[in-house]
Amino acid sequence: MADPVSSDLAALVAAAQADFAAAGDPAALEDAKARYLGKAGVLTARLKALGALAPEARKTEGAAINAAKVALEAALTARRTALADAKLDAQLAAEALDVTLPGRGAGLGGLHPLTRTLARFAEIFHSLGFTVADGPEIEDDFHNFTALNTPANHPARSMHDTFYLEDGALLRTHTSPVQVRYMEEHAPPLKIIAPGRVFRVDSDATHSPMFHQVEGLWIDRDVTFADLKGTLTEFLRLFFERDDLAIRFRPSFFPFTEPSAEIDMSFGDGWLEIGGSGQVHPNVLRAAGIDPQQWQGFAFGMGPDRLAMLRYGIDDLRVFYENDLRFLAQFR
Repeated sequence: MADPVSSDLAALVAAAQADFAAAGDPAALEDAKARYLGKAGVLTARLKALGALAPEARKTEGAAINAAKVALEAALTARRTALADAKLDAQLAAEALDVTLPGRGAGLGGLHPLTRTLARFAEIFHSLGFTVADGPEIEDDFHNFTALNTPANHPARSMHDTFYLEDGALLRTHTSPVQVRYMEEHAPPLKIIAPGRVFRVDSDATHSPMFHQVEGLWIDRDVTFADLKGTLTEFLRLFFERDDLAIRFRPSFFPFTEPSAEIDMSFGDGWLEIGGSGQVHPNVLRAAGIDPQQWQGFAFGMGPDRLAMLRYGIDDLRVFYENDLRFLAQFR
């Protein structure tokens, strides 16, 4: 039986298969398909011409054209599959992973050095019997100044030193208001530290408009300067992990303590001021509702930021707040 595809149709099929094979992407393949199987395609024109043939010739030519169409569609499908496979292979090659390489791992964060320092303060003072107390960072004048025996004409109330808000409130300049609020809400004996952020109008290599402070308060029947010095000496030796540390008091003045003293620390090569302290002023006890005839005690305040600088060998306070990962990565 003769092949239904005539010689000229065989040549057309061969030419179409060659064009399909030469198409390098789906768009080029669709263009080639249109040349042969589209509305104006070569094979489509042959189908349209069947009507002009005699019945017998129409039957023979129609069968040949259908056979050619089947061959073209098969070639078209095969080329589409080949192009899709090639695209997938290229994508897999581009995204290939070498499973023999060591894993890169997830980046690990770490606690900020000041967070570490505050946690160290809390841990050590807790071992000495102190409780951690907290309070608001936006304060009122009474708790930040008046209750702490700070008169209206005191320099600390100046707008050059304190951030005031429009409603008369202010950003606390120390954590001493926490002591006042705690004394208002708890009956003595009291033994607390008050760590937290404080705010003052100041900025240079050793000062920041926002910094941290840890204040301590111990109120009982018979708490003296000896207890204050013993407590701070033990804390500092534990904090710096050194037994050769010395501490001394220098007479000073703070409106909320009487007598008052600056706290100096030494490793044997000079003295460094690290805070202030003193016996709680009777007016402060009265403002909080505590009878100074029955109760007494001491208060102190230290800057954990400055102690962190000493512990880690940092000479500029501002690096704590610049969020430079090169600096922070050292504390992971």
